[in-house]
Order: sequence, then C-alpha cells, then structure tokens
Amino acid sequence: MCYNGQTMNKRDFPKIHFYDQDFVDIYNKTWNWIADYWIDPKKGAKTNDGCFVYPEDGVNVLNHLDSIFSSFFLVYSNRNYSASKNLDYLYTRQERDGAIRFKYDLKTGKPISEKGNPEGVTLPLLAWAEFNLYHKLANKRRVKEVIPYLVKYVNWIDKKFKKPNGLYAAPAVASGMFNSPRDKCVYPVDFNSAMALNVLHLSALGDIMNDKELSFMYKKAYFSLKTRINGMMWDQKTGFYHDLDKDEKILPQKTIAGFWPLLAEIPNADRAETLIAHLTNKKTFGADHPFPTLSMDSHDFKESGEGYKGSVFPAMNFMVIKGLEKYQRYDLARECSIRHLYYILEALAPENRKEKGDLYEAYMPCKEGKASLKGKPNFPRPRYLQTVALSTIAVMIENVIGLLISLPRKTVDWIIPNLEIMGIENLSLKRNLITILSNKSNRGWEIQMESEKLYYFTINILEQKKKTLPIPSGRCSMLIDKL
Repeated sequence: MCYNGQTMNKRDFPKIHFYDQDFVDIYNKTWNWIADYWIDPKKGAKTNDGCFVYPEDGVNVLNHLDSIFSSFFLVYSNRNYSASKNLDYLYTRQERDGAIRFKYDLKTGKPISEKGNPEGVTLPLLAWAEFNLYHKLANKRRVKEVIPYLVKYVNWIDKKFKKPNGLYAAPAVASGMFNSPRDKCVYPVDFNSAMALNVLHLSALGDIMNDKELSFMYKKAYFSLKTRINGMMWDQKTGFYHDLDKDEKILPQKTIAGFWPLLAEIPNADRAETLIAHLTNKKTFGADHPFPTLSMDSHDFKESGEGYKGSVFPAMNFMVIKGLEKYQRYDLARECSIRHLYYILEALAPENRKEKGDLYEAYMPCKEGKASLKGKPNFPRPRYLQTVALSTIAVMIENVIGLLISLPRKTVDWIIPNLEIMGIENLSLKRNLITILSNKSNRGWEIQMESEKLYYFTINILEQKKKTLPIPSGRCSMLIDKL
C-alpha cells in the first residue's frame, strides 16, 4: 500500500484502504452518488445545502426514520454534507404539543398521512442520533439547542402512546416495517426498545450539559422501561423478545424487531448470548445473507424477501450490528458486515448482465440479488442511499475497518480481529485530519499515523493485544510486535 503524507483538501472525502478493492470502489461510488439527493426544500432544485431526500412518485419526501439513519454515515463526509440538516428540518416542523411526524412533503412542508398510523409516529430515536453527532462533531452548543425539542417529543409520545402498564402501544408500522406479519400487535418490541434507547441517550445528553435533574429523570425512565420489556416481552422458550397483544400476551412471530433490545442494552449477559445465537442459527436468522427481517422458521417467511417477510434491509442490519457492539461481539459484527457487503456488491454487478445492478433498499436473504414484492414493481427502491450507505460507508469504516471515534474524548479505538492491510486516510475530526494505516514491512506489522493534533489511540487486536497510546501531532509509526 502506498503511503503518502500529502495534505488533502479538507473538502475531499476520507479515503479508505482495504485488501478487497471492490469494497473501496463501492465506498467511493456511494459518496459520488449522494450528491444527486440533496434538494432545496423550498424550490425542489438540487443543491449541496438542501435536505437529503428520495423522491417517491414525483414527491420529494423527507422520511424521519431514514433521516436519523443517514446521519450515521453523513458524519464521515468531512463536512461536504451536513449530517444534521434533515434533523434540523424535523425540529422546525415540531408541533405545539411536541409531535414530529414520520414523513413530510418537502414542497408543502406538510406531513404525509400513513395507512394504519393516524398520528404519523415513528421509532423515537432522535436522542440516539444527537448523541452520535456530538461524539463525531463535538458541538456542545448544538446539544443545548436540541434538548428542548427532544424533551417535548418524548412528552408527546408519553401522552399519546404510554399505557398504565408502563409500555407503549403504538402502531407496528411505526417502524416502517409495512407488511411484517405482526397481526394483533399492540405493544411493539421495537417501539418500546427504541424509546428505551432514546431516553437512555437523552439522559446522556443531560450529563454532557451537566444537567443532573434531566439526566436522573431519563435514566429512571430508561430503567423502568427496561424492567418492563425484560419482564413482559422475553420468552424463555424461544430465547427471543416478542411483540405483545392487547392482553399483554406474547405473539408468536420472531421478527428483526426482537433485536432492538440489544441496541438498547436491555438483556443481561445470558439473555444477550441466547438472543445473539439466533443470528447464526440456520433455522431462524442465520441466513446466507445476514439478517432476514423475519425468522426463517416462520410459515410467512419468503426467500424472495416479499418486503418484511424475509428481505434484508441495510438499516435493520445496522441496528443489529450496533447491538452486537454493545455486547463486545466485534468479531461476529465484522464477519456479518463483510458477508452483507459481498451480497450488496453482487447486486451492484450481477452475473446476469441483462439486468442492470444498483444499490438497493432490500435484498434476498438466501441468495444474491435484490428482494421483490408481489404487486409492487418499484420495490425495492434502487439507489436508496438514505439507508444502504449505512452499509457501504458507516459499517465499512466502523465494523470492517474497525474505527470507533469520539471527538470530545479525543479518542480513536481501532478494533480488529487480526492485522490486515487497511486503514483510513485524511478523515476530518473537527479541525484535525487523521490518517491511520496498517501495513506489512520487512520489520513486521506497522501502523503509520498522521495527525494535526494530539489524540489518544487504542489498538485492540481481539484475543491478542490491547494498548492505548497518546498520538502526537505530525507523522509517526508503531511496530505491533513491540507493543
């Protein structure tokens, strides 16, 4: 691998290095294509400074949930694109009672009504997104500005959907899982877990602002909800978290929604192990292409995907992979990330040359190619970068290359199962460009680094070595054998 210390324009995207050039190509292609989806909310024209939207039937639709997901990869654009623009748009649309709806027509600014979801609610994840933005951009002033919107939003959800049993009764389609076989679902496991995740991060944002009252209030809300999810939604027989019906009885289907508790750190270590075992179980979620949205032992499961009856959706995979991280299962997270990316690559350049490839919203679980859905020829949406870029950019940086970054803490953790030729070049950390590359030289494995400012670097080679070192400004290298 060539290593040059030329300073790049901060407006370039960070470069990645990986032994499989196809992974690098798909990463670069994604950044190039993203430019086509930035729209001026007022005029509807393309602009670098607009909102990140996907046109649906000629309407520029801003999707609340996908706006949250897209912020997780836009943070890596070296400020070419704003990771917070869509979230700011949602805050401007907040209603007096705190409501923020699922989808908006950018032309009119009005919410788009959804069948089966009269309030237009979606998974409450804004505080999770803002916590991530803080660690990638270190903008404390922003935290102070957004907290009032986040508190009002939680209050609205509490008022509309919280029941005396302490759980939330929201429409199952609030998660976007439009045709998932979740009949009779009244208390969805994903909505409740997302709310737990949200209040946990709202508490953490309170800590950042040194607001002890806010921090305590939402930590208490988190533990209360965690106790109820663990007590009512876990089934010992299936080793899984399930939706509940109106009588609080467990419903039989095992859907991808049952993995949201991992991300919200709800299961204890034993339960987490049992739940994670499903991800490699060939009868449930251990499909060739990880992870189907419906358990393969369900009579509703379809190998063609059929929407949420088995398709692999990048946003759901991102959720599962981040949940695995919470329980330090970095090895499995990486292995599944790489397999998932190979399937994305196959659909981008299919062997059957008659069919043009692309990056899709959803894929088949048991073989290569995009998913399908009877009667919906426009499913899955091609080039649906709002979520597929989670795989080709965020998962690529965080789970395949293995870099976890926190700007306020000035830390970069590099978690890898073994040493390979890979790394990142010229990633902008606020006003600091960093480069971290591993290379094999005649002296053994060497990590070469370049930075404009001091930061703390932790190398964690799983099962072998873990070491934290202060990295000074300038260029330096370290030999792994000497650690």
